Amino acid sequence: MDTRRIRRTSVTLPALTEPGLYLSNVTSLEGGRGRVAEFHYADADLRDLDLAESHLMHGRVTALKTQRTHFDKLRVDSVEFSGCDLSSLRWTDSKVSRAVFRDCKLMGAVLEDVTLDNVLFESCKLDYSTFTRLRAAGSVIFSKCSLRETTFVAADLSAALIDDCDLRLTESDGGKYIGLDLRGNDLSQLRGLSSLKKTAIDQAQTLQLAEALAAELDVTYGENLPE
Repeated sequence: MDTRRIRRTSVTLPALTEPGLYLSNVTSLEGGRGRVAEFHYADADLRDLDLAESHLMHGRVTALKTQRTHFDKLRVDSVEFSGCDLSSLRWTDSKVSRAVFRDCKLMGAVLEDVTLDNVLFESCKLDYSTFTRLRAAGSVIFSKCSLRETTFVAADLSAALIDDCDLRLTESDGGKYIGLDLRGNDLSQLRGLSSLKKTAIDQAQTLQLAEALAAELDVTYGENLPE
């Protein structure tokens, strides 16, 4: 069983190379009875993609491009998304397990009440997104991603790791982050620091957090005051 491990956090990857598993090319992600299994969906350019009360399992989605995307009550099990551009993504009330998002553009995405369990985001663009009540039920890794001006609202990222990511003006607005591993990032422009109690950082990052706190509090330095 393949895994991706960074420091103490390990994600179990989709099982797509098991003996006897053959992925069939499909022309749609809308299957009979709402279920698509053992599939490869590639190179589609869609105006709209709406999936509701569906189940994707054991498959690959490659180079999918959409202008508007809405997933609701979508179950994803053992699926790899690579090179996808899901514009205006709204993803609600869903569960994602053993999934990989690699080199994907999810800019401005809105995720609400989505549960992640063993999910890897690698080299993805997630700028300007809003994750509301995003829950890491199992290990979750964000690696080499851009999360600029992304907001986590009432999220539970206790089982998550963020490594080598762009966190400029990334904000946490309430939630649970105890044990979240933030090592390997520049934290100097984080926002919502009061929510990040008991996260894991390197000692050298203490100065970065001090810089972020000073910016968040909009303090005035004495040497800049007029005489």
